[in-house]
Order: sequence, then structure tokens, then C-alpha cells
Amino acid sequence: MTAVYLVTVGLLGCGAAAALWRVGRGPSMLDRAVALDVLTSLAMCGVGLFAVVTDDYSDLPVLQVLSLLGFVGSVSLARFFPGRSR
Repeated sequence: MTAVYLVTVGLLGCGAAAALWRVGRGPSMLDRAVALDVLTSLAMCGVGLFAVVTDDYSDLPVLQVLSLLGFVGSVSLARFFPGRSR
């Protein structure tokens, strides 16, 4: 089972590296915001993996806070993004 956890951590790390690259290089502000939303989702997956590996689920409120921050950030960005208006 340890190999599964190591592969999962590796995949989460690769995803985080790709998202950080998009944050730094993204051609538009919307690309950077989507990458930050992906980083929030990856952090949630990391916290969930940590809870499963340690068999201690006291960190689950952190998942709720991260999901609320991700949702509020995405909605506020969609609300105030100066897009096209038709």
C-alpha cells in the first residue's frame, strides 16, 4: 500500500508543479486564476491523502475551509472579471 501512496504523492507533486508553472507563465490573468484554483484542489487532495495515510481524520475541517475558499475565489473572479458583455 505504501507504493500507492508514493505514486499518489508524486502525481500530486507533478500537478502542483504544472499549476505553478501556469501561474508564473500564464498569458492572461484568467489562466493564473484557474491555476490557483487547481492548486487549491490539489491541496485538498493532499490533505485528504494525509488523513488517509495517518488514519487521523481530525484535519477534515481544513478540507471544508479549502473548498469554501476555492468556491468563493472562483465565484468572485467570475463576478468581477472584465469579460465580454453582449
